[in-house]
Amino acid sequence: MATMKVAAISNPRAVAGAVANSVRENTRAELQAIGPKAVNQAIKAIAIARGYVASNGIDLVCIPVFTEVEIEGSPRSAIKFTIEPR
Repeated sequence: MATMKVAAISNPRAVAGAVANSVRENTRAELQAIGPKAVNQAIKAIAIARGYVASNGIDLVCIPVFTEVEIEGSPRSAIKFTIEPR
């Protein structure tokens, strides 16, 4: 399972669909966001994804952690969201 990267311009509904599919197929999903706008889009996507999988009797939980990634040779702080069924 690959970590999905969420950008400030990401469509939350599209990301939510990818999260819902990943949870259904792999029982978990991971999102990574750098910057406040990207984090906002990721949180919206997680909220929407909860609605997408609720009809299947799945209740999602989100575990956020800070992580460090390297972009163009310099370290950046990111937030990684692990989404799993409860």
